[in-house]
Amino acid sequence: MRKSLQFVLVALVVLAVAGSAIAADKAASPAPAGVVNLNTADATQLSLLPRVGAKAAQRIVDYRREHGLFKKTSDLMQVKGFGDKKYQHLASYLTVDGKTTLTQKVKSPRKPRTPKASTSHPTSR
Repeated sequence: MRKSLQFVLVALVVLAVAGSAIAADKAASPAPAGVVNLNTADATQLSLLPRVGAKAAQRIVDYRREHGLFKKTSDLMQVKGFGDKKYQHLASYLTVDGKTTLTQKVKSPRKPRTPKASTSHPTSR
């Protein structure tokens, strides 16, 4: 009886350590490394940014053509559809000098959806 209890405890400790190691490995998976130069990237390269599709990328290119080069990355917020919140998500992938080095689409994790509160109305009779 005593040996089986020790065996169960050791098995639980091993499973706990292995589970936390697997969870840490998944959490630490590296995002695609690289940056996109706002001044030289074409629409295809800009669409590699997280949550930036073809239309938004084209708006960046059109803005750059109309207003000239970006002086700083935060100037992106002047483009329609790019506010402070979106800029904060993209800032680590943006530059205004150097080469574009991002080579694959960056997938940003989505927040889990929260169920909407039920707005049921009592039925009147």
